[in-house]
Amino acid sequence: MIVSDSTTLIVLNNLGKLDLLKVFNQVYIPQKVYEEVNFKKNFILPDFIKVKKIETNELYFYLTKLLDEGESEAITLAKELNIPLIIDEKKGRKIAKNLNIKIVGLLGILYLNYKKGFITKEEIKSFLGDAINNGYRISQRLLDEFWNTLKQI
Repeated sequence: MIVSDSTTLIVLNNLGKLDLLKVFNQVYIPQKVYEEVNFKKNFILPDFIKVKKIETNELYFYLTKLLDEGESEAITLAKELNIPLIIDEKKGRKIAKNLNIKIVGLLGILYLNYKKGFITKEEIKSFLGDAINNGYRISQRLLDEFWNTLKQI
């Protein structure tokens, strides 16, 4: 199980690759994240992604002073459920890590799918090319580290 913020969901949906999230069996998203990914009213929620209400508590209100509502709800939900979080934005990742939430980004999702034999290196290369061409930003340093890690498997 895992909680997801919107950015990775949007990228995966736009590229027709939401199925890569099946590696987690169950993905939870808070209401604000669902609203962000479904703003065009064309996001079809697969069976393995469920919208879950958060408890609006002190943590949530604190986070909304630093992050947008979707990120705030996603971090709050991950903390409540004590499960990892898919988040790619630098500031949100740093805050979540400080709250002892395990973080997974888009590269982590690709890594897990590769490790389980669900995708090949060629498919990863093609997907990353498409993602970058569609506006997804990733540093060359992270890409280099990612490819070096895959070489060791």
